[in-house]
Amino acid sequence: MSQIANSSSWTSFLKSISSFNGDISSLTAPPFILSPTSLSEFSQYWAEHPDLFLEPSFINNDNFKDLFKDVDPEIESPEVARMLSVTKWFISTLKSQYCSRNESMGSEKKPLNPFLGELFVGKWENNTNKEKFGETVLLSEQVSHHPPMTAYTIFNDKNNVRLQGYNQIKATFSKTLMLGVKQFGHTIYELGGDIDEQYLITVPPLHIEGILAASPFVELEGKTFIQSSTGYLAVIEFSGRGYFSGKKNTFKARIYNDSVSYKKNKENALYTISGQWSGTSTIVKKSETTSSKDEAPVFYDASRDPIDPLTVKPLENQHPLESRKAWSVVAEAVKSGDFDLIVKTKTELEDAQRELRKEEEANGIEWKRRWFQSVDYAEGADEDKAIIPDDDDIFAKLAEKIQLSTKNVPSGTMVGDKEDKKEGLSSQHWRFNRNAWDNEKEIAL
Repeated sequence: MSQIANSSSWTSFLKSISSFNGDISSLTAPPFILSPTSLSEFSQYWAEHPDLFLEPSFINNDNFKDLFKDVDPEIESPEVARMLSVTKWFISTLKSQYCSRNESMGSEKKPLNPFLGELFVGKWENNTNKEKFGETVLLSEQVSHHPPMTAYTIFNDKNNVRLQGYNQIKATFSKTLMLGVKQFGHTIYELGGDIDEQYLITVPPLHIEGILAASPFVELEGKTFIQSSTGYLAVIEFSGRGYFSGKKNTFKARIYNDSVSYKKNKENALYTISGQWSGTSTIVKKSETTSSKDEAPVFYDASRDPIDPLTVKPLENQHPLESRKAWSVVAEAVKSGDFDLIVKTKTELEDAQRELRKEEEANGIEWKRRWFQSVDYAEGADEDKAIIPDDDDIFAKLAEKIQLSTKNVPSGTMVGDKEDKKEGLSSQHWRFNRNAWDNEKEIAL
């Protein structure tokens, strides 16, 4: 058990959360459990393996069999190959998103809450193979503070690969002080050019264990859906230690011809992938049987695939709204363990932001979002009062394929589920405005 677990400040924190009821983002965590990183930076985890992020764009009719000969020498089509490639890329993002703080800081830490308008930008220059990969750009913006929402986009113009999405969390404590987290939002991954495919990706719920021992860590639960415009569907089921294999961070992913096949018989999958998302996974084709799991080919091995860090410009070249510049003093205080300075600097920044919001409200001013805009998917939405989706909107089309709710409900909620039936739900989702970035005058990469 951590020494922190025996401290009076940790005991006081546990007492405060045992009776806590409300928005977890408003809960004040003790300084020693704070991360020096803002939540606005978490969007970089989607592409810390730029080669895997871009890989589906290189799969075509001429090479798909050769690229996947170790997985399936008789793979059916480039569309199936790209579905497997997108699934592998998604699995590769999970270790960074949900394990990296444990590895670098000893346990899961509470990230700094981004302020409204906070920005985080950077790029992967892909210097090892720049001619093939080009430059991959990340833009992240805090589009809402109450509730907290971070919108993001990652794009590579050279290879016509685009990603956009947003994330919001709602957390509650159980009686055993386990923190349950529902994630809201979704991600859309697009392959342009001759391929012209789109993928809708939901994010799973999770829970944080180890709070009593002051050694928090994340376990994913529930499902992630990856719905392709080609019809193929990936359903990824997560579990903690013991359910599938007795090991932590376990998952089982199944690839289906379409959502009908999944709903008719979930065992009727084209491929089944299983293992640890933080370690090794293997893949088995529907028609194959293996007497030993060791005979199944490796699908992905997280330990053999080091991340490619995002390039972020120096603090002196950053705009005051950019995350690392805005939080620099707080971050240094966290890293040095100066608890008094953490409280002082963090309070000063947050109080200044609260005053700005009060002034805006008093003057009837709404903060103008920089690169993202809210789109209203509600039936009968008034186009004079809101931006409404086009008839060929990607999210609406892919959500319909799998009967996914387009309301503001936990990610992965289906039409007709309990959450979907609640009264008074909105249907607003954040979308990237490329023209706004192309005309940006103040923020540079």
